[in-house]
Amino acid sequence: MNTRTRTGRWSTLAAAGALLAAATVGVATPALAAGASPAVTTVTVSGPSRAPATAQPGPLDRESLAAALGSLPAGITGALVRVDGPGARWRGTSGEEVPANARFRIGSVTKVFTATVLLQLAAEGRVDLDGTVQHYLPGLLPADYPAVTVRQLLNHTSGLPGGGGMTSGDGSTAWFAAHRATYFSPRQVVADMLTQPMNFAPGTAQQYNGNNYFVAALVIEKVTGDDYADQVRRRITGPLGLHATYVPAADDLTIRGPHAAGYVDVRNADGSTARVDVTEQSPYPWAEGGMISSAADLERFFDALYRGRLLPPAQQAEVFAVPDVPNDHNKNCEIGPTAGHACYSTAGLLRAVLPNGTEVWGKNGSRPGYTTGVFATRDFSRSVVVGLNPTGITGEEFPTLWKLVTAGFGSGQVYGQH
Repeated sequence: MNTRTRTGRWSTLAAAGALLAAATVGVATPALAAGASPAVTTVTVSGPSRAPATAQPGPLDRESLAAALGSLPAGITGALVRVDGPGARWRGTSGEEVPANARFRIGSVTKVFTATVLLQLAAEGRVDLDGTVQHYLPGLLPADYPAVTVRQLLNHTSGLPGGGGMTSGDGSTAWFAAHRATYFSPRQVVADMLTQPMNFAPGTAQQYNGNNYFVAALVIEKVTGDDYADQVRRRITGPLGLHATYVPAADDLTIRGPHAAGYVDVRNADGSTARVDVTEQSPYPWAEGGMISSAADLERFFDALYRGRLLPPAQQAEVFAVPDVPNDHNKNCEIGPTAGHACYSTAGLLRAVLPNGTEVWGKNGSRPGYTTGVFATRDFSRSVVVGLNPTGITGEEFPTLWKLVTAGFGSGQVYGQH
């Protein structure tokens, strides 16, 4: 079914039943959309103030997904949604030029790739998660800094500074548009970080901080004697056949293959607004947020990670291990029954409990012009990948992202909305 909307088009492909979902894709119809609700199994997740969560999501809300794609806010120029699971296969795009197989900048979803490489190195005995940055990278941090462990980098409990602003300027779209081709090296980013004081004593709180992953990737390069991008290719993208997924070189500003254009709205001195194409931009976020991928590739990577195909049991346990510490200014950790507590795992995954009680794990990330979200149940019985093309850079698109994610898991309500 193809239906024109004011933003372009949305299309859905659905299949009902476990066998059909595994083997075929058909056109969505009311008959296929209807079905019995799956059985719900209640499990209890250990940790502070953690309410029981359902192991299985509710029926896929195809109508809400289609409606959301058909009525994107003015600040989002395109969207792509991919849902998979038994009886819950769905595809949709919206926008003038959004290919169904689009590649896009995945922003901080990159962190999960970085964490996976480090966990593999830990499994090989080449990295100790409780070893310190000072041990692996002597001289990187000031001599008076407290010990910061590799594990604390990965789960955002390091207390390291958030940075001095070199890479974001005044935080405006105008600044980014003017500097979109500028590359900042990992060492430059760390040096900029160190112009600010520590946020808290390591291990005492969790504060989401991309600088942790710049340092983590420097550990990867020091331990392996290899380039970070090569390690990701050899360990993850190559073995899994993720042909659309890669770490761009420092001078590679493009997105290879089919993709939607990314734009930002820049306010001019006279108060008018100009829409600037930022599809080509520096990949300087590197191991923190510089990778490019597709919805199908992200689904395959997260599937392999969740099902233990990339890590042995000891390291696999770290994938879903959330530290028992307070949350410190992480907005994503302030929703639902776990509010006030840490919500990121050693693999950089966000744990959330949706309004219908479904526990999901995943990651969202943004670069100007592109926002991505990948979430799934822990057993990967349902996964949702969302790609958006926002024109702002302050998170205005996140209500739309969460609306699409919650609809994909059969939750008719979004936190903060009634």
